[in-house]
Amino acid sequence: MDNRINDINRIISNAINVMEDSKVQIFEICESARQELQMLELELNTVIQETSEIIKKADELERQYRLARIRLTEVSRDFVKYNEHDIKAAYEKATQIQIEKIMVAEKEQHLKARRDELQKRVKNVDLSIERAQTIHSQINVVLEYLSGDLNHVTRILESAKNRQLIGLKIILAQEEERKRMARDIHDGPAQSLANLVLRMEIAERMIVKQEFQMVQHELIDLKAQVRSGLEEIRKIIFNLRPMALDDLGLVPTLRKYVQDFEEKTRIRTTFETVGREIRLPSAMEAGIYRLVQEAFTNVMKHANATYVSLEMTYQAQLVKFIVSDNGIGFQAEHQEPISTNGAHFGLIGMRERVELLEGRMDIESIKNQGTKIIIQVPINAQDRKE
Repeated sequence: MDNRINDINRIISNAINVMEDSKVQIFEICESARQELQMLELELNTVIQETSEIIKKADELERQYRLARIRLTEVSRDFVKYNEHDIKAAYEKATQIQIEKIMVAEKEQHLKARRDELQKRVKNVDLSIERAQTIHSQINVVLEYLSGDLNHVTRILESAKNRQLIGLKIILAQEEERKRMARDIHDGPAQSLANLVLRMEIAERMIVKQEFQMVQHELIDLKAQVRSGLEEIRKIIFNLRPMALDDLGLVPTLRKYVQDFEEKTRIRTTFETVGREIRLPSAMEAGIYRLVQEAFTNVMKHANATYVSLEMTYQAQLVKFIVSDNGIGFQAEHQEPISTNGAHFGLIGMRERVELLEGRMDIESIKNQGTKIIIQVPINAQDRKE
């Protein structure tokens, strides 16, 4: 038995070393791709600006060419008023503008082709970064699972299969949350900051060219973008831990969340409370908030509903809340399937969170007739773990 444990430990240690090396390499690839993406975006921004300028120039040349042709027609008809020198000058001017117009059109075609190519490359590099982050995240899951107590891992290997699935599922859920946070930061503040850098470089060029009016407009846009980025950061902080939960309590925080949910998703929502509200332990309020958040997220992603309601009841011994929607529903016997790709653990995660709160969760759902989730959490349990 000891030899088997040692063999397993050695295999796991080797696997950890290989994955640690791979993790570093993937990180380096990801960083290199980010640098390439930043350079491509800078070049794309420059090409877009040049394309805009060349289009304006082409329009102006087209206007001048029409006037030159009108002038040429005019001097060619009136031999009394205009002499041969005037005709020649008008012809040469029209020809010169035509040649310049052809050259500008070719440059415009080249810039548009370059712009389309850069946009395609930016999209491909961004996709490569996302794939690298996904692989990095998956390696983190496996490393975290294997880097614990190896004897404990051995005991898990020798225990029931469902215990292994639960342990791995918890880690996957944690890593999925980290991935979501990383994606929110990347798509929000990180993109805004990168764009700010590009816009400031453009502003610097305008200052050198003494285009102060354009610099002023650019600074106004930058100020608006900074405000937008600040709002995104505040939203991320709020999603991590709503400060109103500690300051105002559970009901006001849920009321604000429900209002924001309706504005964001355009799904009509209602929120009702029954009984006298009381303050609960901090961990319990956070747990209930996350349960409601997860239930509403499931409605948004899967229910295809137009209406969702939250009813919260305070009783002497427990808090009861019901989330109902008029969505597509599902078969109750298939409500918590084990996902083969480890990506969807919504209902399972909610049930486990309810168990941590020593509560009970029931689900009523009928195909094409909506879903109702009923959760009861006792409020008199002693020595509850935070």
